[in-house]
Order: sequence, then C-alpha cells, then structure tokens
Amino acid sequence: MRVKKMNQELVRQTLKTMRQGTKSMVAQATGLSVATCRSILLDLLDAGELVELDLEESSGGRPAQIYKYNENYSYIVCLMVKAGIDQHSITYAVVNLAGEAVEKGCEMTELEQMNDAFIYQLIDRLIENYPQIRAVGIGVPGAVHQGVINVSDIPNLVHVPLAASIREKHGVEVIVENDMNLTVYGLYQKQEYEDEKSIVVATFIEGSFPGAGIMIDGHIHRGNTRFAGEIAFLPLGLTHDEQFRQLHNRDTFHPLAARAISSLIVVMNPETLALTGNLVQPADVDIIRNECLKYIPEMHMPQFRLLDEPDEDYMYGLITMTLESLSYSLELVEKRR
Repeated sequence: MRVKKMNQELVRQTLKTMRQGTKSMVAQATGLSVATCRSILLDLLDAGELVELDLEESSGGRPAQIYKYNENYSYIVCLMVKAGIDQHSITYAVVNLAGEAVEKGCEMTELEQMNDAFIYQLIDRLIENYPQIRAVGIGVPGAVHQGVINVSDIPNLVHVPLAASIREKHGVEVIVENDMNLTVYGLYQKQEYEDEKSIVVATFIEGSFPGAGIMIDGHIHRGNTRFAGEIAFLPLGLTHDEQFRQLHNRDTFHPLAARAISSLIVVMNPETLALTGNLVQPADVDIIRNECLKYIPEMHMPQFRLLDEPDEDYMYGLITMTLESLSYSLELVEKRR
C-alpha cells in the first residue's frame, strides 16, 4: 500500500509539472511501467484529479488518451494576519493547485477585535463557499510552536490553538507560520537558486518590534521552540520600551538596527540580507551597512538589499508552503464527505 501511494504521488507530481501527457509520456518521465501508470491515471481520473483531453494525433497506431491534471480539484486558503497601529488586517487568497488565486480580499478590524473568532469566521465562510478547500495556511506576526502562537504583536492570538481548532472542525491540513519565515521562504523560492544558500530578511515596521526570517543552506531555521529570528529579544542593554522608542526615532534608528543586523550576520553569515518594513527607507540600506562595518570586516558582509514588495514574497511563501503541505498529506486529496 505504501509503495502504491508513493507511485501515485510520483505520477501526480509529474503530471502537475508536465501539465498534460499520455500514459506513455508519464511512464517515461517517472520510470514506472506503462501498466502501472495506466492504473494510477485511471484511479486519479475516477477521483476527479484528472480530466481527459482529446486523443493524441495518431501516427498510424491507436491514438493515446491525453490526461491533464485538474488544477481546480482542490483549493487552499491562505491568510496573512498583519498587525497595524490603528487596525489589524487579514489579507486572504483562495488558490488552486497551480497557485492561481480564485478569490482575493482583505478584512480589516479594530485592534481588540482581532482574535481567533474573527479568523474562524472568515475561514468558515470561505470553506462554505469553496468546499474543495483541503488546506489552510496562516501567517502571523509572532513566534509559533506546534500550531500555537506564543509571542505576537496581536495579544488576543497568543496561546490560541488555531491549527488544532481549524483542523478538528473542518478536517483540513493547517499550517500556522511566522510571517518573517514565510517572507524569507517566498523570497528564496522565487530566486530559484541552483545551490543551497543562506539568506536573511529583517523587518522594521512602525508600531512593532523587529523580527527576522532565516534560511540556512536552503532550509528555514526556526530553532528548538520556533523562536529563532525574534531579534527584539537580543541583549542590547535596553528595555523593550526603550528599544521601541529608539527604533522609532530617526536619530537612533540606524545604529540600533545595525547592532541587530550585525548579530544576524555574525551568527548566520548569510549570502544575502534583505531589509524591509516601513521604518526602512531606501537610503537606509547603505547607512545600516556602513554601521555594520564598524563591527564586521568587509569580506564577511552579505549582499544588502531592500525588499520593495515584501507582501508579495510573504504571500508567495505562504502559498508555496501550504501547497507543499498537501504533498505530505495524501489523505487530503480524498473527497470530503
């Protein structure tokens, strides 16, 4: 049974990549026998995962059936929960298996009203409208351990078992991930590196404490309790209140930001370090880099850059990770009863 499921997943992923093909083409691409591929393709067809296209043009023999992966067989829903000064928000997208959005939107709420009930209500509505949703991905500003937020700029979400509650109610796969981890993951995936690299994204947002997303040798570094990247807790000799004040003061922002960035460089030695957040202006990148040179030799400095559209990388990372969760949970492709 395990081998059958592995072969089925291999055929599934191959046909997703090929977009369409015959059983012979799939067999050649996977290395499986034509008979095995035919059996799997028929099973996927019966389940609704495939659709039949026109027959292949014949060159004299019997024309072969062309199969195409049904990209709308399953959907995922991705929620980017963001903390604001006056209001909090959730930017969401319902996405098919090709990563194409079928619905997008944004929900705003008062600070005290951003809680688990607000999130559950949105998810309930989307799943009611799109019953083919098989996985939910949620990005949050804070540290997440085992699906539970333990540090966040949105206090009402701390210690709430979001993942378990949604999974139990709707029977879908659920991931809850730190926003910076998703941003750095999205940036990394879009670069399509040939070799595994180490990169860091550090954010400085008005009204919030700084954070960082870390990729080491092509893998997200979360740490033992998923606390990695919470650079607001670095021992900078400042209280959180004083750190907050200095980060929001242009006269003290650059030296303090550089101390946090320098700590990341020394520990992670990344190839690329991207800065983002509305506290960072384009000219700040060179200023912060020069401040870092007070502590770190030039030869060890990463490539500094400004992340112009961090929300695009954030959502791309969230969509990619949520779609990947389907590949590791084969039972999710079964029709919900």
